[in-house]
Amino acid sequence: MIRSMTGFGRCEIQSGEKKFTVEMKGVNHRYLDVNIRMPKKLYFFETAIRSYLKKYIQRGKVDIFVTYEDLSEGQMSLKYNEALASEYLDYFRQMEEKFGLENDVRISALSRYPEVFTMEEQDVDEEEMWNGLREALDGACVQFVSARETEGEKLREDLIGKLDDMKAVVEKIEERSPQILSEYREKLEEKVKELLADTQIDESRIAAEVVLFADKICTDEEIVRLKSHIDHMKSTLQAGEGIGRKLDFIAQEMNREANTILSKANDLTVSNYGIDLKTEIEKVREQIQNIE
Repeated sequence: MIRSMTGFGRCEIQSGEKKFTVEMKGVNHRYLDVNIRMPKKLYFFETAIRSYLKKYIQRGKVDIFVTYEDLSEGQMSLKYNEALASEYLDYFRQMEEKFGLENDVRISALSRYPEVFTMEEQDVDEEEMWNGLREALDGACVQFVSARETEGEKLREDLIGKLDDMKAVVEKIEERSPQILSEYREKLEEKVKELLADTQIDESRIAAEVVLFADKICTDEEIVRLKSHIDHMKSTLQAGEGIGRKLDFIAQEMNREANTILSKANDLTVSNYGIDLKTEIEKVREQIQNIE
């Protein structure tokens, strides 16, 4: 199943007293471009997250938002710096002797001096943290991919319709080609008759001119290749995921053949068909930009 590059996924997981929420949204991009926003506490998981995403995503600009909550009561601990408190007291005694002042420092006052008491986060179990985060990431990715596949199916149906329209235009060009030669021969004969009046027309010369003209405007090869490209793109659309770049290449080849047909066109009807053909190809190319 083909995938669009636009999608959204969200998953919230509570593992014990830890809660992880992962949100993902994606848009079109030529390559895989991942932007991750998460708490500083989870920064050391960034490389693991990027590697994990490659299981699910090949192309697109993807923004990931990770939130984390620790619901436990013991997530912070109080630390007492005895060496620093002792150093404060030593300086207070020196000040007492130097200035002849009474040392009136009490425990309640000493405890408020900077860094004597500090709050520190408890050490975390990295494996436990990663397991919870990975579960939330996995859930968001599954939902994200599902949204991409749903959108991708709509794109496939739309592209098949556009390819059918394109093939119909190619067939009109193919049907018109013999008529162009017939009309050219008639015009050529009329012009020769006017110039030669009653003199007999040289049929072999007329035939030779028609052959030269036919060779000049012949688009048989371009029509065959265009039909082949259309069939190839249809079969590729049924092939599965990761086909965006291949489809873009096929569309470029289609455009090349359409340009050649227009350059050879010596007929207003074919020129109009050629313009219609290029318009359909451009529509296809625009849609292909949305496919992973």
